[in-house]
Amino acid sequence: MARTRLIAALILTYVAFAMLLNSVGTVILQSISSFDVTKPQASTLEGFKDITIAVVSFVTASYLPRIGLRKALIGALALAVAACFIMPLFGSFNVARLHFALVGAAFAVAKVVVYSMIGLVTDDARKHASLTSLIEGMFMVGALSSYWVFSAFIDPAGLRWLDAYWVLGAITALALALLLTARAYEHRTHEGEDVAAREGAPLVAMLRLAALPLVAMLRLAALPLVLVFVACAFLFVVIEQGIQSWLPTFNNEVLHLPAQMSVQAASLFAACLAIGRFGAGAVMARFDWYPVLNVCLAALAALIILVLPLADGLTPGAIHGWGDAPVAGFLFPLIGIALAPVYPTIISVMLSAMPNRQHPSLMGLVVVFSALGGTTGSIITGQLFAHLDGRTAFTLMLVPTAALTVGLFVLRRRIRAVEA
Repeated sequence: MARTRLIAALILTYVAFAMLLNSVGTVILQSISSFDVTKPQASTLEGFKDITIAVVSFVTASYLPRIGLRKALIGALALAVAACFIMPLFGSFNVARLHFALVGAAFAVAKVVVYSMIGLVTDDARKHASLTSLIEGMFMVGALSSYWVFSAFIDPAGLRWLDAYWVLGAITALALALLLTARAYEHRTHEGEDVAAREGAPLVAMLRLAALPLVAMLRLAALPLVLVFVACAFLFVVIEQGIQSWLPTFNNEVLHLPAQMSVQAASLFAACLAIGRFGAGAVMARFDWYPVLNVCLAALAALIILVLPLADGLTPGAIHGWGDAPVAGFLFPLIGIALAPVYPTIISVMLSAMPNRQHPSLMGLVVVFSALGGTTGSIITGQLFAHLDGRTAFTLMLVPTAALTVGLFVLRRRIRAVEA
């Protein structure tokens, strides 16, 4: 019962943060019209979120077990609740930047804690991969829900869309309440530590011990296997966030859907990600991860090449419902199914190969490089949208896709070398 309650708390936490983080695409679209900002300016919202995630994760990730994973997550959720409420109360573009910075700081802690706790509530690699896929799948359910919550509040004029944050704040507060009633047994996160140094050590030794987690993270980052792994995570997020953050704008400006329908249509991408991640749990239990991910990347490239030309030649017209929407609006989000298994699988493969005490440090590096990848993908895509066009911006996602294919090949070789 205690384990089930903790798992439920972790899942709801991820759902809440999914809704907050994936609102950035909607906020980019609405900021362009509501706050009269340019596309390059709007693209900085991703940076306020992701750079904060990177900095906070790098500084705090390795220290979270000493603070207490549960305590750290409680603080993160409380900060996220506050970030939600400032949006409708003080809505402006600068407040939106502050909101995403606060959410980024909270998520930096939450992601490290959630992934570290997966190792505490699972007993073997297959259960670890299964729960990882479930949590990531629920993350995409949250992302999908976010689009529909916002679309319910979008008005052609005014700032009514900001009221959606009251709903997101309530869901985050519910996750916090559930976590407060759950217990976590965190002793496994301290396995391998110097107990003598932690208990009654002299001041100099204590200071030295305090610096060890950051040093451990830096040493971990220097390992060739870890370098290849974080490079793969970086490239994946460049693709995912580049598409996800700008898909509402693509739907609005390239496919000429109304703003409300543009946001709703973007939810199809999140739905496909959710389907892909739920399905990945069953697939990975039966097949080796490497060929599966290669098939996924090949399908991703094929969809980009085959579907985006369908967006050519579209002109603004009277689109009143889904029956009037162009076929590209329904087919392009299928990319989410191909993308979905990649991220949770490579993370699970790495965490399963590492001792539990190194999970916070490794996840800290993942969060840092994922955040940098998200910012890079969003800013580059935003610049391409502004100076070229949306179709070209999305077509150029073939470049990081090819690089990720090479990265996975090197990653498999490195893992086999370590296991040999």
